[in-house]
Amino acid sequence: MSNEKNFFSLENDFDKFGSKYDKNKLNISFNRSAFIFFIFVIVLFIFSLKAFYVAGKKLPENNLINLKKEIRSSILDRDGNILAKTIITRNVGINPNLVINKKKLLLNLKILFPDKNYDLIEDKLNGKKFFYFAEELDPESYEKLIMLGDKSLIPENRITRIYPQKNLFSHIIGQIDNENNGVSGLEKSFDKKLKELNQDLKLTVDLNLQYLIREELIKFKNIFNSIGSAAILMNSKNGEILSLISLPDYDLNKRQLLDDKNLINRATKGVYELGSVFKAFTYAAGLNEGSIDPDTEFKNLKKKIYCSNFVIGEYDDEIPSDLTAEQILIRSGNIGSIRIAQKVGLEKFPKFLNDLGLLNTLNFDIEEIGTPLKFNWGKCKLATSAYGHGITTTPLQLAKGYSIISNGGYEVKPTLILDQKKRDIRYQQIISEDVSNKVNLALRKIVTTKEGTANFANIDGYEIAGKTGTAQKSIGGSYSRNKINTFASIFPASDPKYVLVVMLDEPKPSKDYIYEYKDGSGWKIKGTQFNTAGWTAVEVAGKIIEKIGPILATKY
Repeated sequence: MSNEKNFFSLENDFDKFGSKYDKNKLNISFNRSAFIFFIFVIVLFIFSLKAFYVAGKKLPENNLINLKKEIRSSILDRDGNILAKTIITRNVGINPNLVINKKKLLLNLKILFPDKNYDLIEDKLNGKKFFYFAEELDPESYEKLIMLGDKSLIPENRITRIYPQKNLFSHIIGQIDNENNGVSGLEKSFDKKLKELNQDLKLTVDLNLQYLIREELIKFKNIFNSIGSAAILMNSKNGEILSLISLPDYDLNKRQLLDDKNLINRATKGVYELGSVFKAFTYAAGLNEGSIDPDTEFKNLKKKIYCSNFVIGEYDDEIPSDLTAEQILIRSGNIGSIRIAQKVGLEKFPKFLNDLGLLNTLNFDIEEIGTPLKFNWGKCKLATSAYGHGITTTPLQLAKGYSIISNGGYEVKPTLILDQKKRDIRYQQIISEDVSNKVNLALRKIVTTKEGTANFANIDGYEIAGKTGTAQKSIGGSYSRNKINTFASIFPASDPKYVLVVMLDEPKPSKDYIYEYKDGSGWKIKGTQFNTAGWTAVEVAGKIIEKIGPILATKY
């Protein structure tokens, strides 16, 4: 019994001892846990305060929904290359009036962004004006900066419209203002759709073609020292514009004043007398009305005729006095063209030009579109209009007109918007297919024969046809010595698919440029004193077609 008692006593004592030991251990552990928990609570509290403060700064996630409402749809070329895109940029500014500890703030900023000019930043901190510390930050850098928790740091999310191609499509795309509203180009005319559709706007233009043509225009703008130039490449069968350029242009990422006359869209808004390119329309009108055929003879064509107080003569004294209708077009005869227009008549000739879309404002995808000058028709106006004098239009309308007379005679509607549904629409017939074929044949001879004025465009493999136009530029109601030189070309002449219009604004002869005839003779000539389209616009168009031809042949 005693042993048993002793045993239980020992067990009880052990339990008492063990209990006492565990309580001490528990007290120590509890104290440690309480301390850690206390620290955790403090840290959590501080973090919560900072998070609360940061939340008040409107992190991107907090106002992204509102910003997305202001995002405009992207604009793409026909291959999906981005021409215009809206992005959200993260910026952080500093309000010097809210800085509590300048040294601490500068130290923290130096740790995060060591490459900045902190002498300049410190000077700005000493002032009172708000300034941007960092713009267009990536999300990680933005978060690090905001998590500093300094109330002087002011976060900002900004909607930014970027144009990756810079100058390349400036006259097509246009600009937006600070309120995200389109003010020119497609940005203006499609403003509502770009804001609401949430769908990319796909264009007919080709980035590669646009680049190559612009490079040639820039090169020859310098060679011929012109004040500007324009080029339009259009599918003559469906009106899709593959390239449209006007120089000078500008970087869309750097806004320009819209009232700068030198930055006018010369391709669509510029209204010019374009000269002898109109003779192709006169010839087509004569054929279409049955007034002439290519072999109709005109004898005893005078070198000069008089209309009211004006004297009308030939640009070339060597033009024969006896010519067929086709030869009149090939030799670019003024008097012969007048005779053809007179056969068509004062009623039918203006109607024909109007049917081609040359006399009224063209309905187009952008608002920067010119309106041909109005005038009253009479015998003298009929005479001068026959050879492109005293009548105005835009290069875009000229491209449309040449598309009609070359594509089999049916109307096309120039467009910048890629629309599969409208691509195969065939509009009304304006001239017969037979007339169109006869016009194309004559235009081809202007390039291939020595009597023609466009020999420099006779490039092997491309069957280029076209008509030149050299016109004195009207300034202040009177004619100056400055010129507008134009070449309206179609190719391939056997089945025209493309129209290329090249216009040079006030070109000058180049004494150093080396011309090379394309007839296989290898004959070269350095410089010329002649400031005509045959020596300027034709040369530019030929070089352009050489550059873009392989793309057109393999891609389209």
